Amino acid sequence: MTRCHDLQEVRDNIDRLDKQILELIGERSGFVREAARLKSRREEIIDRPRIEAIIVRVRKLAEEHGLAPDIAETVYRNMIDGFIAFEGEEFDRLHKKD
Repeated sequence: MTRCHDLQEVRDNIDRLDKQILELIGERSGFVREAARLKSRREEIIDRPRIEAIIVRVRKLAEEHGLAPDIAETVYRNMIDGFIAFEGEEFDRLHKKD
């Protein structure tokens, strides 16, 4: 991390990182949409063992990168909850009976 000279530089860097994070979340949403397409039953959307495996992995990665694991877990659980809702909507849209 670069040492910043003033608060504006800090904010500019946060804004730059937010843009990158949102681009990655957008890419992730494309794969969630694909998962919705490939699943045959709505019940498959929530996979508790998979969610917990992700959380374990994220906590480990957070620690390796000097981030508090609790922060990473909170962010990921919220993101996963949002994507579960998104995947449900996509599933319903893609699998609606005409």
